[in-house]
Amino acid sequence: MPIRHEHRFFYPIDWRELSIAIRFGRAGGRCDVCRRPHGRMVCHLGDGRWWDVEAGRWRDGRGRLARLASTVDLLATVRTTRVILAAAHRNHDTADNANGNLAAFCQRCHMIHDRPEHRRRRWATLFRRKALGDLFRGPYPPA
Repeated sequence: MPIRHEHRFFYPIDWRELSIAIRFGRAGGRCDVCRRPHGRMVCHLGDGRWWDVEAGRWRDGRGRLARLASTVDLLATVRTTRVILAAAHRNHDTADNANGNLAAFCQRCHMIHDRPEHRRRRWATLFRRKALGDLFRGPYPPA
Protein backbone atom coordinates (compact mmCIF):
# COMPACT_ATOMS: atom_id res chain seq x y z
CA MET A 1 0.00 0.00 0.00
CA PRO A 2 1.47 3.36 -0.93
CA ILE A 3 2.44 5.69 1.88
CA ARG A 4 0.63 9.01 1.96
CA HIS A 5 2.84 11.95 1.10
CA GLU A 6 2.25 13.64 4.46
CA HIS A 7 3.38 10.46 6.31
CA ARG A 8 6.59 9.86 4.30
CA PHE A 9 8.84 11.45 6.93
CA PHE A 10 7.77 8.82 9.51
CA TYR A 11 9.47 6.06 7.47
CA PRO A 12 13.21 5.52 6.94
CA ILE A 13 14.75 6.62 3.67
CA ASP A 14 15.40 2.98 2.66
CA TRP A 15 11.84 1.79 3.41
CA ARG A 16 11.32 0.46 -0.12
CA GLU A 17 14.35 -1.85 0.12
CA LEU A 18 13.47 -2.88 3.67
CA SER A 19 9.90 -3.69 2.59
CA ILE A 20 11.12 -5.82 -0.32
CA ALA A 21 13.50 -7.70 1.97
CA ILE A 22 10.67 -8.47 4.43
CA ARG A 23 8.03 -9.40 1.83
CA PHE A 24 10.14 -11.46 -0.55
CA GLY A 25 13.32 -12.32 1.33
CA ARG A 26 12.06 -13.37 4.73
CA ALA A 27 8.41 -14.21 3.95
CA GLY A 28 9.16 -15.80 0.57
CA GLY A 29 6.42 -13.87 -1.23
CA ARG A 30 3.64 -15.17 1.02
CA CYS A 31 1.54 -13.57 3.75
CA ASP A 32 2.95 -14.26 7.23
CA VAL A 33 -0.53 -15.06 8.58
CA CYS A 34 -2.59 -16.85 5.92
CA ARG A 35 0.22 -17.82 3.48
CA ARG A 36 -1.50 -16.36 0.38
CA PRO A 37 1.00 -15.87 -2.47
CA HIS A 38 1.83 -12.36 -3.69
CA GLY A 39 0.61 -11.25 -7.11
CA ARG A 40 -1.68 -14.20 -7.78
CA MET A 41 -5.42 -14.33 -8.28
CA VAL A 42 -6.83 -16.34 -5.38
CA CYS A 43 -10.30 -17.87 -5.14
CA HIS A 44 -11.80 -17.32 -1.70
CA LEU A 45 -15.10 -17.67 0.13
CA GLY A 46 -15.10 -14.26 1.84
CA ASP A 47 -14.66 -15.70 5.34
CA GLY A 48 -10.92 -16.26 5.11
CA ARG A 49 -10.95 -19.65 3.41
CA TRP A 50 -9.08 -19.67 0.11
CA TRP A 51 -8.06 -22.18 -2.55
CA ASP A 52 -4.35 -23.06 -2.55
CA VAL A 53 -3.57 -24.11 -6.13
CA GLU A 54 -0.17 -25.58 -5.24
CA ALA A 55 -1.59 -27.85 -2.52
CA GLY A 56 -4.89 -28.44 -4.32
CA ARG A 57 -6.74 -27.81 -1.04
CA TRP A 58 -8.72 -25.13 0.77
CA ARG A 59 -6.90 -23.21 3.50
CA ASP A 60 -8.40 -21.24 6.36
CA GLY A 61 -7.61 -17.65 7.37
CA ARG A 62 -4.53 -18.82 9.32
CA GLY A 63 -3.03 -20.80 6.42
CA ARG A 64 -3.94 -24.23 7.78
CA LEU A 65 -5.63 -26.84 5.61
CA ALA A 66 -9.40 -26.49 5.91
CA ARG A 67 -12.30 -28.81 5.31
CA LEU A 68 -15.56 -27.65 3.82
CA ALA A 69 -18.70 -28.84 5.59
CA SER A 70 -20.60 -29.00 2.32
CA THR A 71 -19.96 -28.08 -1.27
CA VAL A 72 -23.56 -27.10 -1.97
CA ASP A 73 -23.77 -23.65 -3.56
CA LEU A 74 -20.00 -23.30 -3.24
CA LEU A 75 -19.63 -21.79 -6.70
CA ALA A 76 -22.18 -19.10 -5.84
CA THR A 77 -20.00 -17.80 -2.99
CA VAL A 78 -16.53 -18.08 -4.54
CA ARG A 79 -14.86 -14.76 -5.35
CA THR A 80 -11.43 -13.93 -6.70
CA THR A 81 -8.92 -11.40 -5.43
CA ARG A 82 -5.43 -10.44 -6.52
CA VAL A 83 -3.15 -10.74 -3.49
CA ILE A 84 -0.80 -7.82 -2.81
CA LEU A 85 1.68 -8.08 0.06
CA ALA A 86 2.61 -5.10 2.20
CA ALA A 87 5.22 -4.74 4.91
CA ALA A 88 3.54 -3.76 8.17
CA HIS A 89 4.63 -2.73 11.65
CA ARG A 90 3.19 -5.13 14.22
CA ASN A 91 3.10 -2.45 16.96
CA HIS A 92 2.00 0.40 14.60
CA ASP A 93 5.17 2.36 15.43
CA THR A 94 6.81 3.41 12.15
CA ALA A 95 10.03 4.28 13.98
CA ASP A 96 10.47 0.68 15.21
CA ASN A 97 11.94 -1.13 12.19
CA ALA A 98 13.32 -4.12 14.07
CA ASN A 99 13.11 -7.39 12.19
CA GLY A 100 10.66 -8.89 14.70
CA ASN A 101 8.33 -5.90 14.43
CA LEU A 102 7.94 -6.06 10.64
CA ALA A 103 5.63 -8.52 8.92
CA ALA A 104 4.45 -9.28 5.38
CA PHE A 105 0.64 -9.11 5.29
CA CYS A 106 -1.83 -9.55 2.44
CA GLN A 107 -4.55 -6.90 2.26
CA ARG A 108 -7.05 -9.00 4.27
CA CYS A 109 -4.65 -9.79 7.11
CA HIS A 110 -3.35 -6.20 7.12
CA MET A 111 -6.87 -4.80 7.59
CA ILE A 112 -7.62 -7.32 10.36
CA HIS A 113 -4.33 -6.45 12.09
CA ASP A 114 -4.96 -2.69 11.81
CA ARG A 115 -8.64 -2.80 12.87
CA PRO A 116 -8.07 -1.68 16.51
CA GLU A 117 -5.78 1.13 15.36
CA HIS A 118 -8.34 2.27 12.76
CA ARG A 119 -11.05 2.31 15.44
CA ARG A 120 -8.83 4.36 17.75
CA ARG A 121 -8.04 6.89 15.02
CA ARG A 122 -11.69 7.12 13.99
CA TRP A 123 -12.70 7.84 17.59
CA ALA A 124 -9.98 10.50 17.90
CA THR A 125 -11.08 12.16 14.66
CA LEU A 126 -14.75 12.26 15.71
CA PHE A 127 -13.80 13.51 19.17
CA ARG A 128 -11.69 16.29 17.63
CA ARG A 129 -14.53 17.32 15.30
CA LYS A 130 -16.98 17.52 18.19
CA ALA A 131 -14.50 19.51 20.26
CA LEU A 132 -13.98 22.00 17.43
CA GLY A 133 -17.75 22.26 17.00
CA ASP A 134 -18.17 23.01 20.70
CA LEU A 135 -15.40 25.57 20.60
CA PHE A 136 -16.57 27.54 17.58
CA ARG A 137 -20.32 26.89 17.31
CA GLY A 138 -21.30 26.43 20.92
CA PRO A 139 -22.96 23.40 22.51
CA TYR A 140 -24.99 21.00 20.42
CA PRO A 141 -28.72 21.63 20.22
CA PRO A 142 -30.82 19.39 22.46
CA ALA A 143 -32.00 16.22 20.75
